[in-house]
Amino acid sequence: MPRDTHHIVPNPDGGWDIKRGGGKRASKHTDTKEEAVKIGRQISKNQETEFLIHGKNGKIQVSNSHGNDSKSSKG
Repeated sequence: MPRDTHHIVPNPDGGWDIKRGGGKRASKHTDTKEEAVKIGRQISKNQETEFLIHGKNGKIQVSNSHGNDSKSSKG
């Protein structure tokens, strides 16, 4: 079963985008990565998705699950 995700990705024209996994358009655009992470984390928590933060090179730097874990764990 595919997981639902939200991504913080650099925008080619500057700034940072918050995108739903598989989406073509940004849900939100911000000037700073810090602002995108703050807003994106809240969206991900509200929608219980995996939250992936990318670097300027496009590679994933951080991954957080917000209620969509595939396995059960304590803590």
